[in-house]
Amino acid sequence: MTRTLDFNCDLGEGDDDAAVMPFISSASIACGFHAGDAATMAQTVALCLQYGVAIGAHPSHDDRAHFGRRALPITPEDAYALVRTQIGLLQDIARQAGTALQHVKPHGALYNQAARDPALAGAIAAAVRDSDPQLLLFGLSGSALTQAGQRVGLRVVQEVFAERAYEADATLTPRGTAGATLPTTAAACAQVLQMLRTGSVTARTGQHVALVADSLCLHGDRPDAAAFARALRDTLDAAGCRVARPFSAQDPTA
Repeated sequence: MTRTLDFNCDLGEGDDDAAVMPFISSASIACGFHAGDAATMAQTVALCLQYGVAIGAHPSHDDRAHFGRRALPITPEDAYALVRTQIGLLQDIARQAGTALQHVKPHGALYNQAARDPALAGAIAAAVRDSDPQLLLFGLSGSALTQAGQRVGLRVVQEVFAERAYEADATLTPRGTAGATLPTTAAACAQVLQMLRTGSVTARTGQHVALVADSLCLHGDRPDAAAFARALRDTLDAAGCRVARPFSAQDPTA
């Protein structure tokens, strides 16, 4: 297998960020609404610069009590303001560090709601565009969010997940559902190899579902995040897959 893949991690949420950095190519940093604060954002930006990792914002619902993983009702107008605010917070910190953001990836429930809801997806895509039209927008492969990003002229990155189960409609199995997370690292690595080799994933219900893999996600709040990152990176390297900073599905040279 000869191909390039971004390997991204959601950071600024747990304790193992420095240990994860050597294995990844991009990071989506919590902006204080589900986890983190100005200090953790600055620390994570500094780590990204140290390791040559691309920097992105990870905006969420304003819901620290549930780590941004509770689906909340939100209007497109409020989603636009919420996302713009969080991007702006991290843009300011990046600017102070002499760098800039490369991408935006919504977090948790907001990400999954936007994968299904075109109006919400459109508001988020507009917030990203209006923050900086050069930003990449990360979204679930084939989802309403990546479609909305393309409609407003953003370069999009189609994202896949190693350890999360999929439904037949290519959405992620909701957390709390039996089988929502794959039980072992070996199963997650096998799922990644299937995605890369066949352009598909086996849904929880048994169907083979087509997807595009531009970027592979690792959840940084896992207690074994560093070990899991190493296992996934070893799997990618052994398969001959080059790990590199995010690229656009619309323009693979971007």
